[in-house]
Amino acid sequence: MRTVVDPCGRAIILPTHPQRIISLVPSQTELLHRLGLGERVVGITKFCVHPQEWHRTKTRVGGTKKLNREVIKSLQPDLIIANREENLEEDVLWLDRFVPTWVSDVRTQTDAVDLVERVADIAHVSAGAADLVAALKLLCAPKDRPRKIKFAYLIWQEPFMAVGSETFVHHMLEASGFENVVPFARYPEVTLSQLEEWAPEVLMLSSEPFPFSFAHQAALEAQLPGHINVVLVDGELCSWYGPRMLSGIPYLQGLYQTLAG
Repeated sequence: MRTVVDPCGRAIILPTHPQRIISLVPSQTELLHRLGLGERVVGITKFCVHPQEWHRTKTRVGGTKKLNREVIKSLQPDLIIANREENLEEDVLWLDRFVPTWVSDVRTQTDAVDLVERVADIAHVSAGAADLVAALKLLCAPKDRPRKIKFAYLIWQEPFMAVGSETFVHHMLEASGFENVVPFARYPEVTLSQLEEWAPEVLMLSSEPFPFSFAHQAALEAQLPGHINVVLVDGELCSWYGPRMLSGIPYLQGLYQTLAG
């Protein structure tokens, strides 16, 4: 056994070589697959859709915010990997009573790279993370941009909810040449009147958690001033940290080039 401090500052006593791991976050599940954990991962959430093979075959332990505690206990895990934003504090506190529960806190690209190194360490597969870490650091290197493109990014409707500062999506977009016009932290409710007042150049409609569609895009285009460009964006590529960033960062850089041009 050994003691580590997770990104939330919690001291956790972990097995040196955990053999029965449960992941409670889709992007972290994808990371565990990338690191080659294979059969050592015994449980995932119903939202852990990548890789598809794991989604079909691994035991599902509920949703990120609606965990099936009895299923989790029945799997007899020796390590649970959770996230401060995705999972409920009450669930983490309950789980931590009987199994080490390591909680990540990812808000920036730097945090995301650090997560890869930390997860590889606690899973005892550090050597397998080197190539991924190197690739992510190269992609995350600062880039010169001719100008910032002002944006707002919606994740929900009825009510509309946007991403504010202190979110990973905010930092992914800011690093790609965009400037968030939403003057709040986290995920505030917003109105169309506020969006008009803040005057983003582009309003991004995410494919998750709410599945915005072409119909929503057309409706908002009809309600907002013509100078606001309403576009649909891939929520996974904008918000999943870990291996998905290998595609997400170039995706956002390409979106910037298209809009700037």
